Amino acid sequence: METKVSNRADVYSKEVRLLLFLWDLGGADVKKGDLNKRLKRKKETAADYQDIYKTLEKDGAIAVSNNKISLLMPKGLQILGEGLKSDEFHFESAIGAKAANALLKWIREHGTSASGGGGNGAVVSVHGVKASASAIASYDEFKQVALEVYDRLNRDYNLDDLVPIYRIRREIGDRVSRSQFSEWMLEMQANDIFELMGGEVLNVTPDQLEDSITPPVGKLRYFAKRVNPEA
Repeated sequence: METKVSNRADVYSKEVRLLLFLWDLGGADVKKGDLNKRLKRKKETAADYQDIYKTLEKDGAIAVSNNKISLLMPKGLQILGEGLKSDEFHFESAIGAKAANALLKWIREHGTSASGGGGNGAVVSVHGVKASASAIASYDEFKQVALEVYDRLNRDYNLDDLVPIYRIRREIGDRVSRSQFSEWMLEMQANDIFELMGGEVLNVTPDQLEDSITPPVGKLRYFAKRVNPEA
């Protein structure tokens, strides 16, 4: 019985470590090889983590595509926050500087809140299901989340690299204000991350147009296109 408990604790710790290092590496389109380098301890191989990847993907915490890993919002962040607070999570030996700094970074950004929100919880709708998630407080955090949402929508709905802006806005939901969403999306365009595009679209509803973006100068922008999908 003690062996089963020990094995479960080890599996749980591997799951939390994987999510923590994935988050620390940016959370979006992280190369599996780079993540494995952070994960592997002495006498371990990448194969020791294959079941961990499968479990977290099944739980909706991560997405795996073409050997690239992305942390899914809000589930991945929620599981990570809860894991770091759990008595089951532990480091099996002395941790290195990268792991320690990842923990410090988490504490500075999220405190000890299990939801990962540092007390600033918001409600976000993902595929029609509302869940607790943290408010987005900076452009860099917004950029990460927006890219994750874009990639997931593009992949899951075969959108051919033209993702409607209103769908990104609704996925992110109340984690940012409407004006802040528009401002940061335009900033991502200025930084050559997204190209915001207009064009003729069919069967568009007034609320979809309202949830798109009309810049201070220029016409309405309905689609977002990632400038460099491989970056």
